[in-house]
Amino acid sequence: MLVLSHFLVLGAVLFCISIAGIFLNRKNIIILLMCIELMLLAVNMNFIAFSHFNGDIAGQVFVFFILTVAAAEAAIGLAILVVLFRNKRTINVEDLDSMKG
Repeated sequence: MLVLSHFLVLGAVLFCISIAGIFLNRKNIIILLMCIELMLLAVNMNFIAFSHFNGDIAGQVFVFFILTVAAAEAAIGLAILVVLFRNKRTINVEDLDSMKG
């Protein structure tokens, strides 16, 4: 039988993995975007777990809004990444510092 703490621990582990991925790999934009998506999915899992165990559907409805924002963020992020790669021929974050104003 799964209890609420199992889901919360799994969500915390996923969140910590995504934070570690962001801090350990600051060179590749694709991995940074994947870590942000993993972070949002960990938060979504916690929302769904609380929603299920409290018997309230509000958390599950809120997850749909988060998934919509995450999909838009991924689409816009990848579009910006394609444009940057066409102009600079790299996706390294350190090589994109020349764009600072």
